[in-house]
Amino acid sequence: MAQDPYQELGVSRQANKDEIKRAFRKLAKQLHPDKNPGDNAAEERFKRISAAFDLLGDEEKRKKFDRGEIDADGRETMRGYAGGGDPFGGAGGFRGGPAGQGGASFEGVDLNDILGEMFGSRGGQRGGFGGPPPPQRGGDVRAKLEIDLEDAILGARKRISFTDGRTIDVTIPKGAAEGQVMRLKGQGSPGRAGAGDALIELAIRPHPVFRREGDNLVMDLPVSVPDAVLGAKVEAPTPEGPVTLTVPKGSNAGSTLRLKGRGLPHGPGGARGDLLARLQLVLPDKPDPELEQFAETWRKDRPYTPRRR
Repeated sequence: MAQDPYQELGVSRQANKDEIKRAFRKLAKQLHPDKNPGDNAAEERFKRISAAFDLLGDEEKRKKFDRGEIDADGRETMRGYAGGGDPFGGAGGFRGGPAGQGGASFEGVDLNDILGEMFGSRGGQRGGFGGPPPPQRGGDVRAKLEIDLEDAILGARKRISFTDGRTIDVTIPKGAAEGQVMRLKGQGSPGRAGAGDALIELAIRPHPVFRREGDNLVMDLPVSVPDAVLGAKVEAPTPEGPVTLTVPKGSNAGSTLRLKGRGLPHGPGGARGDLLARLQLVLPDKPDPELEQFAETWRKDRPYTPRRR
């Protein structure tokens, strides 16, 4: 025979509906078999509190129990009858608990919904020991978002559209990586136990100036022949904006200038790589007679063969 349902739930006989409901939810979260796999004692206790709530959660059953018309198992009582079964053919014992076919409702709240809120779809096929499965969480949705290299480095806020017509704003974290998947909680398909998530995969667009080499960025920096020969201050682009670089005197084509910490972050919040500027010597767009004459004299008087690289 089941114990007193008030004692099972730990409430007084004067407890109101909300107090009974809160007591059951608290115990169900602690004792649900999915949270205590292999614990037979917890499973048995879960059955008992479910049966207790099945009785006390139904106003008519609770009134009958309080008047002594039914016992803690929900069986009708007879004066002088002390048998273990139900002489009137009642179900007796544990009758499916909160998710069973005979699961009770309390003020219009189905106990399946209560467990669905607590456990989502994690109940699998258990379905409250033989009853229908708890409410399912909505499915996840996936989308791909292309961002600029500067957005990946510095962070940004972008808007993305889904096939169902919804648009949401997405915060791109600093140091975002190619192929990184961002999970947006509750932005997926709706479901009775809550909406699923949106999984946003990031793709970094090719950049017209910078190339990625690990955590470093590489760019070609055009310089004039006089600047390479004599040295100069030249302007160079970076993801944060232009900076001034010093081209050393006698610089050659292919020489590399390194800007520390101007490359890609090594993961969110990580240290940044470097920006490598490779010099390219560029002649004037139009032929310059004086330069041609200088080159002719140089070739005649000071011939040299460039070393192989």
